[in-house]
Formats: sequence, structure tokens, C-alpha cells
Amino acid sequence: MTGETDLRTLLDDMRPELNPGRYVFTMAEGGVPSGVTPVVMVAEQEGLTLVVPQAEADSAGMAYDYVAGWITLRVHSAPAAVGLTAAVSRALADADLSCNVVAGFHHDHLFVPHEHTERAMEVLRRLARDAS
Repeated sequence: MTGETDLRTLLDDMRPELNPGRYVFTMAEGGVPSGVTPVVMVAEQEGLTLVVPQAEADSAGMAYDYVAGWITLRVHSAPAAVGLTAAVSRALADADLSCNVVAGFHHDHLFVPHEHTERAMEVLRRLARDAS
């Protein structure tokens, strides 16, 4: 059940996968609204941050500013792995793309500007090729 820790292997095997849809970062006061199924929840001192499908946020009347595409790195990265987030973030930053990273138990998830998802996928594929 332990994930990969070797950076070269992580990059070589990351297999970025674009999830369909548009996702937004929003805040929820008093819990998750009915009809909203978050893909990410983060409890902060200021409130509950949710990443949800844009259509659900719109239906629930939730405010947001940032519309993202969701990319999953399919490699099973260990929580103790060093460098994957830094390497991915650096490659995307060098391409002038913002990136919000969320680590799950098995995979890392990247939220990039929706209008630039294909460019982000190209950057990640190139990063994986260069690691080989």
C-alpha cells in the first residue's frame, strides 16, 4: 500500500489524466450545501473551502472567482515523497501557469486554469518524457 518515493520514477510514471468538467474554489458557511458534492474540502480557520463542479456551485448560488481544470497524476505517490510537487509546480510556473496542488492518499491532483488545461497537460507530458 506504500506509494512511490523515487522522484525519477514518480515523474516518469506520473501519467497525467485530465478529469472532465470545470471546477471552482468556493467557501461554504455552515457545511456543504444540498446538491453540492465537493471533490476537495479543506477546513481553514476562516471557513470551509470547497472545490466543486462549477455547475453545482452555480445551482447552489455559491460565489467563486477561479475556474479550473482538474488533472490527476496517476502515479501512486507516497506522502513522504520528496520533490514531485516542486518539480510539477516549477514546470507549470515556467510555462506561466498557476497550479493548486492537493494530495490524496494515492494521487496528487492539480487544479490549473480551465482555459489552459491542454497546455498544462503538454507541459506535464514533456516533464515525464524528460525524466525518462
